[in-house]
Amino acid sequence: MNLGSSFLERLGNQATNGFGAASRGNPGGGGASAATDEPRYRTWGEVYGISVKDGAQANFVGDQRQTTGGVAGFGARVAPGVNVGFSVDQSRTAIDVPLALQSATLDLTQFGFNASVDKGPWTWAIALVHGFGKVSSSRDTGFGTASAGYNARIDGALTELSYYWNMDQSRIVPKAALEYTHASTGAFQEVGGLNPEMATGATLERSRILLGAEIGHYWIVDQKILDLSAYGKFVDNVSQNFSSIIVSLGPESIAVQGIGESQYGADAGASASLSLTNTARLYINYDGKFRAAMQSHQGTVGVELKW
Repeated sequence: MNLGSSFLERLGNQATNGFGAASRGNPGGGGASAATDEPRYRTWGEVYGISVKDGAQANFVGDQRQTTGGVAGFGARVAPGVNVGFSVDQSRTAIDVPLALQSATLDLTQFGFNASVDKGPWTWAIALVHGFGKVSSSRDTGFGTASAGYNARIDGALTELSYYWNMDQSRIVPKAALEYTHASTGAFQEVGGLNPEMATGATLERSRILLGAEIGHYWIVDQKILDLSAYGKFVDNVSQNFSSIIVSLGPESIAVQGIGESQYGADAGASASLSLTNTARLYINYDGKFRAAMQSHQGTVGVELKW
């Protein structure tokens, strides 16, 4: 679910990033009307890494996750102030639960669509994600390894509204967003080891509100634009629904309830962007998520080309 949320929010940020949104309405940096600019297309590629650590809660011993992945995307300005984009995200997550002698990998493919509409200082954006993956797990039983494989799926939607407040070469961009994600995993049957287990599938739903702002400033150095920005968001998980999972060992079964995030939390991050020309840009981002018993840190490097 968090991988889907991260992809959604990155797609939303591409549409409402303060400097990027301002550039769309200022062709070539010359102050011309956006209506005078020819339709422009862009491609981008990203590689990223995510490190997550969950704290122990009650009978849950906690875990650690490391994710690496890449994104490729294509976008177009289809009319003045109207932009659309499509992207594909491929990632692999290694999950380790050392105190329970368990580990797993998640290979996840996500397809994303985003669109934005600019109207003066206002930008409205939407992002949609559909993903599917494969989970492979292993558990040391003391008398061999019990392993299993099962499918996973993620669907999500995000809508975000932002306002660009300009102060010479600085900006403040307040933002408000609504996000919904739905994730599911299939049932599985372990094979091998001592006393292999089976478990039913699970479904998860989450709705959240995100309120925050981006601040930024840019410099023009040797005909290149260096832009630095940072953001902070308050997160309210308005609704979280986690189905229980029935775990069976022979004739015995127990019900295990999923654990969600704390209701309230914060997201924070920073970005550096270097526009080499009007058509080429390099960027690096940091995104952090902070909850009562979970922290996630993500680093992204990317390149964007326009024509």
